[in-house]
Amino acid sequence: MNTLIIAEKPSVALRIAMSLGNGEQKRIANGKTSYYKIDKGEETIYIAPAVGHLFTIRQVGYKRGYPVLDVEWAPSYSASKSSAFTKQYLDTIYEVAKKCSYFINACDYDIEGTVIGTNIIKEITKQPVDKLRSYAKRMKYSTTTTKDLLDSYNNMSELDLDNFYAGETRHMLDWIWGINLSRALTQALGSAGGGKALSIGRVQGPTLAILAKREKEISEFRAEPFWRVSAVIEGTEFANTRGDMKDKAVAEKAYSESMRAKNEARIIKVASKDEPRWPYPPFDLTSLQLEASRVFRLDPSLTLSIAQKLYERSYISYPRTSSQKLPAALGLPGIIKALGENPEYAEISRGLTAENRFKPLEGKKTDEAHPAIFPTGVRPRDLSKQEEEVYDLIARRFLSCFAAPASVARVKVEAELGGEKYSASGATIKERAWLDYYRYASIEEKTVADFAEGSTHNAENIKMESLETKPPKRYTKAGIIAELERKGLGTKATRASIVDTLFRREYVEGSSISVTSFGMSVYNALLKNCPMILDDKTTKELEDDMEEISERKKSEAEVLEHGKKMLISALETFDKNMQQVSNDLKVGFMEASILGKCPKCGTGDLIIRHSKIGKQFVACTNYPKCTNTYPLVQKAKIVPTGRICEYCHTPIVKVIRRGMRPFEMDLDPQCTNRPVTFRSKNTEEKKTEEKTENKEVQAKPESENQKAAKPKAGSPKKRAKKSPQKKKVQKKSDKNKKGETNEN
Repeated sequence: MNTLIIAEKPSVALRIAMSLGNGEQKRIANGKTSYYKIDKGEETIYIAPAVGHLFTIRQVGYKRGYPVLDVEWAPSYSASKSSAFTKQYLDTIYEVAKKCSYFINACDYDIEGTVIGTNIIKEITKQPVDKLRSYAKRMKYSTTTTKDLLDSYNNMSELDLDNFYAGETRHMLDWIWGINLSRALTQALGSAGGGKALSIGRVQGPTLAILAKREKEISEFRAEPFWRVSAVIEGTEFANTRGDMKDKAVAEKAYSESMRAKNEARIIKVASKDEPRWPYPPFDLTSLQLEASRVFRLDPSLTLSIAQKLYERSYISYPRTSSQKLPAALGLPGIIKALGENPEYAEISRGLTAENRFKPLEGKKTDEAHPAIFPTGVRPRDLSKQEEEVYDLIARRFLSCFAAPASVARVKVEAELGGEKYSASGATIKERAWLDYYRYASIEEKTVADFAEGSTHNAENIKMESLETKPPKRYTKAGIIAELERKGLGTKATRASIVDTLFRREYVEGSSISVTSFGMSVYNALLKNCPMILDDKTTKELEDDMEEISERKKSEAEVLEHGKKMLISALETFDKNMQQVSNDLKVGFMEASILGKCPKCGTGDLIIRHSKIGKQFVACTNYPKCTNTYPLVQKAKIVPTGRICEYCHTPIVKVIRRGMRPFEMDLDPQCTNRPVTFRSKNTEEKKTEEKTENKEVQAKPESENQKAAKPKAGSPKKRAKKSPQKKKVQKKSDKNKKGETNEN
């Protein structure tokens, strides 16, 4: 009997082959892909990799509008041109599968890995899902070390079909909600004259709502005054125990009473005690993303990507976990001793081993599929700087879990000054313990003078500070991911990508996340006209339904039907208020698109418009009275600077393109002050720069209701007609316009 093992990634397929083959595996090339063969007497084992999802959800039939409720699984390459590379991997699996009669899903042990592997086995066997247990098994492992992979192979379980049904339901509902709501929203903006593709989805909507509510809190915040009174005694700063005083008269009285008795500050109480400071628990994915953001300023998506690479190279355990537990079955003493082979952790390892400290401090969070993130003990090699940082963060956090608690001496002193009570607190580290292991943690130390109860002192620098309340802080990427986890929205593997989608759609911006004017218009339009799309209770209800599929409390069909009914209800409300949604989006779109005043008519605003084929250009809001237009760099974000060019008097904008350095330019292609690459020429110099310019500056496209003005000689529009590159870019843009989003 021949067996085919399906891995989720090529790197993991190699590790499985090396582990099972014990150096006897054969690598067989098949075009640009490869697979592995292990001969074991009468049995042959093949290991072939996927590259993530080889199958995806698409609608049944062809329909541009909505609602679309009938969906099916299809090869990813047939549904998206960006997934064309997956075809060669699927073809290889098909070819190898012809030689096999038994199959093993060795993809990552989570719902996504279950869906990836089960879909492949279902397709190559042409069997319904509920019959697959006769043909296939499941490997479960949390690290890609040889030991764990061998243990997983020797102790295979039945296919986890309940997880597959839950995962399939999630994929279907996410796609159905995303495509229908996004089409509805894009149609509403299109009827308002906007050519921008929008997206909203089952989790994306509530995420935008959380950020928009915070944005409103900040914009509507009105600072309120308050006062604080403090005094310095023997070099130690004491705070009035009244705290923040909103009544100025109360603060003034406290200040004057304190000043009156400044030479008679009496110490009424001194209390001290030693407190243990326990180590932090081991990392789950969210806490790793939060800590990497705090310590190294790493984007949460980048942190996950780095952790995934470290896992695939056997350096750490599976990162997509919600657990803060380290079971003894992991062989924790062996891992600690193995880490001691690395000079970076040798001293820590020796200390823990000498004290026999092999029981970790754990957190409350659990995950049935995987333990907390931990280093395997395999010594890393050839890591990038960022990979080294993330690995060191994980290794030190793991080791510190086994250490003794730190000891902190705390002291609190209370004083009386003219009838007013004051207090001061201090903290000093007596035993550092785990703090020496996990160098990324710190305890703020603060010393106070040596006071004796009943002693009298002179008070210095008595002051009354006038302060104002501050608005709530904006979320960071890591912060909003933690908030989504707290609310039970999305999954540990998808939250970062959902936040990234909001950035791509230009709903939000900045490392300290602010909602753009356009993002607020989308939020306000939905809040007033279809709040169900933004309601996290709706999303949480569906999340709970899918969890119950895994627990066999509900069927896939039951949850799908419920999700579709909820969607239809949302769409009916949306359609009923379509005109109002359109009007609200139009206002926000116009505000977000204004670049400055039109220099030709002097009264209209220059705004970003989109042609019928999706190309952006600048036009005047006074059209048709004013037909002034300017071309724009395509596939770029255009940001107004508020400045005007002193030569051509057009607005200066910042041009931001992915993977390229941003730059500023005015709008007039004839302006001599413009960057030379983007300036029109009427000289011989034009000929030498024509190729470069045509790659960046597009012709002035017509708006949907506007006739094109006759181009000037040498203008970008005339030159573009001569450029093959221009035609190629235009053709690609036409194709891109046909694509739609089903993002969460």
